[in-house]
Amino acid sequence: MKLIIASHNPGKIAEFKALFENIDLQVQSLLDYPEVEEVEETGKTFEENARLKAETIANQMNCLALSDDSGLCVPKLNNEPGVFSARYAGEEKDDEKNRLKLLDNLKGFEGADRKAYFITSIVLADPQKDSLIVEGMVEGMITKEPVGQGGFGYDSLFYYPEDQKTFAQMSAERKNEISHRGRAVKNLQEKLNDWLEG
Repeated sequence: MKLIIASHNPGKIAEFKALFENIDLQVQSLLDYPEVEEVEETGKTFEENARLKAETIANQMNCLALSDDSGLCVPKLNNEPGVFSARYAGEEKDDEKNRLKLLDNLKGFEGADRKAYFITSIVLADPQKDSLIVEGMVEGMITKEPVGQGGFGYDSLFYYPEDQKTFAQMSAERKNEISHRGRAVKNLQEKLNDWLEG
């Protein structure tokens, strides 16, 4: 069975492919289909955006499609950057500028005021039935400067107290284990077979 990851983000696609290694699916992404237009994220929540992308692609290509919408939320900043995480500093998706804007907005904030969480909403769509929707979340703190070389997006600012490391300092395996996306995929795996058979 074919599953298309409705994304053009190589980092995200690689993470998902790794997470689906043990499931008998032919996994592709929108990078394999340059002629397919990107679905605009006009939703007000992570779930709305993920549903929009997955269901559009599933119906368009008549196969299983998976999409996630993830973001970083800082309660002290009214949960910013939230659904605008990828475009926090402007439309052209610039990780570096996004990080700088977040650090700037948190200037003067200390301790618990720097708490943050990553959240992922995953939607798996099939043109023939109701979509499967799962979520995952991980809590941490925002550092005062980038730390670590790995990951992408806000990983170098997201400190996970249990490991005393930022996501950017962790191995990909460890990050997949505890990350919001990793947790959402675990939830997905638990429900997947029933959903596929249902």
